[in-house]
Amino acid sequence: MTELITPQLVALDQNLGEAPADVIRFLAGKVTDAGRATEVEGLFTDAFARESKTATGVPGGIAIPHCRSAAVTVPSLAMARLSQKVDFGAKDGPADLIFFIAAPDGADQEHLKLLSKLARSLIKKDFTAALRAASTPQEIVELVDGALADKPAAHVAEAVTVPAAAAAGAESAGFAAPGAAPAPIGGAEGATGPKRLVAVTACPTGIAHTYMAADSLVAAAQEIGVDLQVETQGSSGAKPLDPAVIAAADAVIFAVDVDVRGKERFAGKPVISAPVKRGIDEPGKMVQEALAAIDDPRAHRVPHAGAEDMAEREAAEKSEHIGQKLKRALLTGVSYMIPFVAGGGLLIALGFLLGGYDITGFADKMLAENNLFNLPTEYPALAWGPLGAYLGAVLFKIGALSLGFLVPALAGYIAYAIADRPGIAPGFVAGAVSGFMGAGFLGGIVGGLLAGYIAHQLGKLNVARWLRGLMPVVIIPLLASLVASGLMFLILGAPIVALTKALNEGLSGLTGAGAILLGVILGLMMCFDLGGPVNKVAYSFAVAGLGAASVSNQAPWQIMAAVMAAGMVPPLAMALASTVLDKKGFSLAERENGKAAWLLGASFISEGAIPFAAADPLRVIPASMVGGAVTGALSMAFAVGSKAPHGGIFVFFAIDSFLLWVLSILVGTVITALLLIALKRWAVKKTVDTVAAAA
Repeated sequence: MTELITPQLVALDQNLGEAPADVIRFLAGKVTDAGRATEVEGLFTDAFARESKTATGVPGGIAIPHCRSAAVTVPSLAMARLSQKVDFGAKDGPADLIFFIAAPDGADQEHLKLLSKLARSLIKKDFTAALRAASTPQEIVELVDGALADKPAAHVAEAVTVPAAAAAGAESAGFAAPGAAPAPIGGAEGATGPKRLVAVTACPTGIAHTYMAADSLVAAAQEIGVDLQVETQGSSGAKPLDPAVIAAADAVIFAVDVDVRGKERFAGKPVISAPVKRGIDEPGKMVQEALAAIDDPRAHRVPHAGAEDMAEREAAEKSEHIGQKLKRALLTGVSYMIPFVAGGGLLIALGFLLGGYDITGFADKMLAENNLFNLPTEYPALAWGPLGAYLGAVLFKIGALSLGFLVPALAGYIAYAIADRPGIAPGFVAGAVSGFMGAGFLGGIVGGLLAGYIAHQLGKLNVARWLRGLMPVVIIPLLASLVASGLMFLILGAPIVALTKALNEGLSGLTGAGAILLGVILGLMMCFDLGGPVNKVAYSFAVAGLGAASVSNQAPWQIMAAVMAAGMVPPLAMALASTVLDKKGFSLAERENGKAAWLLGASFISEGAIPFAAADPLRVIPASMVGGAVTGALSMAFAVGSKAPHGGIFVFFAIDSFLLWVLSILVGTVITALLLIALKRWAVKKTVDTVAAAA
């Protein structure tokens, strides 16, 4: 197996700057100079992006920046011992021992296990003391190789005294200093015997923090005589805890930065949950908190599926302000609505393709009077014969029925986001009332919010035990539907209908400069946050109008075309700039993302540009907005219409004036790509870490 570390990858007693970015860039250069990575910039960008999510400093003057990167060709470990310490975010102060773990995207399990083993060794004080005493890079390599082979470092560490600061840091983290007496274990026992804990540790990369937190928690528990067993959900594999061990545990600790896999296994147990780094920094405190939670009736517990899920979510939502709650509810409604719209819109487009645009006036009659064995004799002139006309009618009707769920689904799942499952039925009913009254998607939003709020308040009532089982399935849906829909009929519906009618008439009458201005606004919104709330508002506005579109009112189709075209610009522009026009101006990782962005952009998936925006938002987003605005304006100026709400160029058959639509996209794409390249060259790049921190 290839060596993880060589003397060439070690730097001793150097001053590498004052910021973590300086140290990481230097070590990325060491890996690249050793021929183990293809470029410094790509490796640095990936490593610093990981550092920006969670600081990698750990107690004892140590930092372990790490990442997976497409730039890495050989799993590698670079090490620097600093003459001037640098703050990597550890609670006990800056670090002087820096280990940089660089793993390829496709690193094999054996290498990942070795890297994880090394990370665990770094919490052993004799090992870190030996590292500080080493005088040559070769000694460092031998120490690391010994740690990976489970050889003790005592032969080097015997003559070394652990610095007082490091010992103090270790004690504050829940470890005893060398030679210190073990802590008493009296607090770890109760009337029923010794306490037992289980824990899960996990971090996004799964190489270092996952395993260091596990060992830290185990060591802290052993200090006070508590049995603690840990499940590490890391990159080198995970061995689930024995169900019998979980069942016998008195409490559970989650030291994680990602979702716990199989969380339901711990249902009902008191839980202490925190980021994985706290498991390294304060393992002793977490163990003590878990012990205290065992006998605390108010302690938070891992929820069971069902009612306790709702309680956990409500606890998490208490910190949200009203704007965040509204945004989350609206985005939930939109996300559940889109499949109805996407499927329905494409089916209607296929119906027009086979049966002609006039199929709308023939569909109901054909389906009532004809079938495959009795094809129609009267059908639109543009239909592909009797069979095409009949199949067109079938597809059109299925699509129209699917689109009919647009407003009810929007309202239903807005209510669901607020009140969980008891809100779905009242929300759907309020949405159906909105559709019946002609209040459109505005009515759906109001009805969904109203139904969700009422259902949520009803769910908080303290009712008799015999009535609790009926609340979510009978009482709440009944009363919330009655109140929300009743208010829509009696009070709210008429004003919303008037507003919707005025909005539709205004949009239908837009021509010339007014239509172009609308295209500019929609283009800016689509490119502002690349799939975020503003993007979704513009998209929802477009798809909500499709139900009112017709041959005589093509404005909604034109708005849909402009929105889809503008949303395709950012990923296509990123692909053009990074893979064709200026390869050297982008990292290897960005060039790889650029290759994928071609297909994502062509498919109308704006999120394909997010990796670029995350790394360089101050250049990517403005450039994207300029190109998107131009594309939206051109699409509206050309009066291009799209009967499909999604699909990009792959729904060409559903787009009128397809070549003009493609021209609009190409113009915006080229503008964004050129502007981005210009910004990268002329807008001075002060430091990469400043931009990454902004992301």
